[in-house]
Amino acid sequence: MAKELPATAKAVVIGGGIVGCSTAYHLAKLGWTDTVLLERKKLTSGTTFHAAGLVGQLRSNANITELLGYSVDLYNRLEEETGLATGWKMNGGLRLACNEARWEEVKRQATTAQSFGLDMQLLSPTEAQKLWPIMSVEDVVGAAFLPTDGQANPSDITQALAKGARMAGATIFEDTSVTNIRVERGKIQGVQTNKGFIECEIVVCCAGQWTREFARRFGVNVPLVPVQHQYLITETIPDMPRNLPTLRDPDRLTYYKEEVGGLVMGGYEPNPILWAEDGIPEDFHFTLLQSDFDHFEPMMELALGRVPALETAGIKELVNGPESFTPDGNFILGEAPELKNFFVGAGFNAFGIASGGGAGMVLAEWVAKGEPPYDLWGADIRRFGRPHFDDDWIKKRTVEAYGKHYTMAWPHEEHQSGRPFRTSPLYDRLKSVGACFGEKLGWERPNWFADIAASETPEDIYSFGRQNWFAAVAREHKAARETAVLIDQTSFAKFHLAGPHAAAAIDWIAAGDVLRPPGSVIYTQMLNDHGGIECDLTVTRLDENEFYIVTGTGFATHDYNWILKNIPSHMTFALSDITEQRSVLSLMGPLSRDIMAQVTNDDISHEGFPFATGRMIEIAGHAVMALRLTYMGELGWELHMSVEHAAEVYDALMSAGAPLGLRNAGYRSIESCRLEKGYRAWGADIGPDHTPIEAGLGWAVKMKSGRDFKGRAAIEAQKKEGVRKMLACFTVDDPDVVLLGRETIYRNGERVGWLSSGGYGHTIEKSIGYGYVRNPDGVDKEFVLDGSYELDVALTRVPCKVHLQPLYDPEMKKIKL
Repeated sequence: MAKELPATAKAVVIGGGIVGCSTAYHLAKLGWTDTVLLERKKLTSGTTFHAAGLVGQLRSNANITELLGYSVDLYNRLEEETGLATGWKMNGGLRLACNEARWEEVKRQATTAQSFGLDMQLLSPTEAQKLWPIMSVEDVVGAAFLPTDGQANPSDITQALAKGARMAGATIFEDTSVTNIRVERGKIQGVQTNKGFIECEIVVCCAGQWTREFARRFGVNVPLVPVQHQYLITETIPDMPRNLPTLRDPDRLTYYKEEVGGLVMGGYEPNPILWAEDGIPEDFHFTLLQSDFDHFEPMMELALGRVPALETAGIKELVNGPESFTPDGNFILGEAPELKNFFVGAGFNAFGIASGGGAGMVLAEWVAKGEPPYDLWGADIRRFGRPHFDDDWIKKRTVEAYGKHYTMAWPHEEHQSGRPFRTSPLYDRLKSVGACFGEKLGWERPNWFADIAASETPEDIYSFGRQNWFAAVAREHKAARETAVLIDQTSFAKFHLAGPHAAAAIDWIAAGDVLRPPGSVIYTQMLNDHGGIECDLTVTRLDENEFYIVTGTGFATHDYNWILKNIPSHMTFALSDITEQRSVLSLMGPLSRDIMAQVTNDDISHEGFPFATGRMIEIAGHAVMALRLTYMGELGWELHMSVEHAAEVYDALMSAGAPLGLRNAGYRSIESCRLEKGYRAWGADIGPDHTPIEAGLGWAVKMKSGRDFKGRAAIEAQKKEGVRKMLACFTVDDPDVVLLGRETIYRNGERVGWLSSGGYGHTIEKSIGYGYVRNPDGVDKEFVLDGSYELDVALTRVPCKVHLQPLYDPEMKKIKL
């Protein structure tokens, strides 16, 4: 007798692929036994059933690597727990390098793996061939081997997760499609299905390639695109070992796994084909697309050079199935910023099986506890913004991201597709004088300026060494320290907060003292209940209950959502995003006051315009909100104005500053200067897993105010009990060492952490890195400074010095080493 739908549920999971089943499994394990999973057809019938099933763990982000490692741990025990076969084999994973640049990339990946506690062994071509005897290694420089990687049968492992979910109390309904979600006054009331209505407050949408169109009906943006992905299955190959590791050959764009004595071989072609651009067919399930041998032929030719046995192997099937890909190649997790209690797990870029166990765990924790178990910014749905609503832009960028799946992951690499999309009023001016632009959240931003007169070309040339813009950034850095620079930072996210309770609201969510007199500019963090840094921004108090908030370009959606969600519901306020209305020019450097004095009649003396204050002034006949602050460690102002006035203000400043040595500068000089001055970067040095005390930002927290704020209790406890990690700065004397972040930190020969960011300081003329020194028994300043340190850079130990104070003091013009 068929089960009847329950009238109510605590949470409804939509989608019976691996991520949906994993989410239901983990919710039930957390005690949410009235979780209901709805699958429109049969479990695995969307895209899970035709996945290749390779499970790799290493990513450039520690927490995503941890998520993938959780999948492996789960798959190791799932068969025993449920009694269902999963096809899981921990047979390891090989990754080849066939040129010196790729070998450098692999060595840096091995350092990253070491930093994150993952075993990754470097092998010679001969050693690699012993593990994979049927491959040719004439062109192989070296290889990396991860013993704990493996492979699984996607359908089997999903069915095992589904059984585990049922065993823990969840209910699963197949052939049950969700036709609507009832939303009233911004709150989910329940889901309508073809078999009835289920009252619920929480929906977790794990609908794979259907997710974007389904979520859009409820105002939720999920930027993913179905892309055709093909792999070949061979007949049995004589004398082929059954214990082969999975193999990735990125220089040939291909991957391999052994399957019942034959091979599965697929790849990521540079010219992928999108699918279902006009919508997914109504009855699409357990369905493959027509094989496209012509399109696959280049992959086959590349594969034949690696595995000659493929030339005579029988072809069982060329599988062509759509997979969901995203514009940045990372998957999408979390609560949608547009609709409370609507969670998303989708866009897995053909590594859904590797991610499935961990992604389901993370989503379940997020639902049950209101937050993920750790910072997952790289996969957070709130990383997206305005360009990700544009279907054409998403398609262009996703095609590029797919094509780069196996290409070199160069440091500082920029995407090229869909550009320009968002530009400041100065874009053409800056381009004409040599700007080399980067892109963030669709915005074109100057990274550095070429010297056109000296025949420099404003174009990045990528490498793992010093890149071609190194000297250009040195020029801009020198100007910032000695004269002045002007930087277009129009892309900053800018919010306006006002209303009867605006002051009380922002005082609650800001860890810093934002209740200073109007005209004050306050640098502050916003914390979660664990004291972790959720936002890092500046607040200008305009009036008693009016505030101007500025944060980083890429954090626009995240920070807006955080503020909106965490102001108590009884407070009355209005928060608006005014990013598009305001341009920002940052004038920084010791001569910036001299330049300002020529373009305004307002008092900009130190006494008349102190640090951390802001007010309206006039430049070139236009009203400009000038904020005296710096992220470069020099005297300077951020100048905020209406976009229509930006060009005239820019021209006035450049005209006045040219005789004094004013120079255009870009974001890479900002990075160089901020490293020297010790300013933290959210998403790298600080984030939800780091508190102000751990990050050396305790001075910015209003502990002495006596006022309560979100996260205060956690900070009080930490100040009393101490911390187990502390952010420190590291410098390297060897000029040839390039620090990029994720290099392993060794203290007295013991691994204690990794660099969160790295770069070069052109004033101190040294490579600089920041990272947390960790010790389970506690860390204090004495512990940090007492050690002898090395950094592991591409598996080479490099001596370094540790610092807890800024390397550069602009007041004294001193280098502190």
